[in-house]
Amino acid sequence: MKKMRKCVSCGAYTLSAQHCGEATKPAHPPKFTIEDRYAHYRRKMRER
Repeated sequence: MKKMRKCVSCGAYTLSAQHCGEATKPAHPPKFTIEDRYAHYRRKMRER
């Protein structure tokens, strides 16, 4: 099953890995878990 992806350059949603000649990124946030080992580092990067 393919998941939705978002084009970085134009903002369009697609199912393919490339759109507008550039790579796309996942449109959904990562799955949430209580035992997240890297949450501290993500919050630290967001503060910058």
